Amino acid sequence: MKIIPGTRAATLYGAETALEDYRCNYGVNPAYHEALEHDGLRLSGFGENGELRVVELPTHPFFIATLFLPQMRSTPRRPHPILAGFAAALATRTATQSEPGPQAP
Repeated sequence: MKIIPGTRAATLYGAETALEDYRCNYGVNPAYHEALEHDGLRLSGFGENGELRVVELPTHPFFIATLFLPQMRSTPRRPHPILAGFAAALATRTATQSEPGPQAP
């Protein structure tokens, strides 16, 4: 899979390519790629034949959608980069929300 530089996926993988097991009969029609990007999604990963495999929503704290199953390559000692990124984003969000803020009058 080719990962687009500058995307959250590229940051998580730390690489421009990744090997992912894809066993799905579904995909995203390339005719919709431009519309998806226009409406805010970032197309961030493509299969070897140009098939869309990863999208993300840059305006969201952590939104990555894949057409493969990251959990299939994940273990407790070596979590998949996307799952590790999700856990880190959750921990950051939880810590931020639990910090005391200004008191209401």
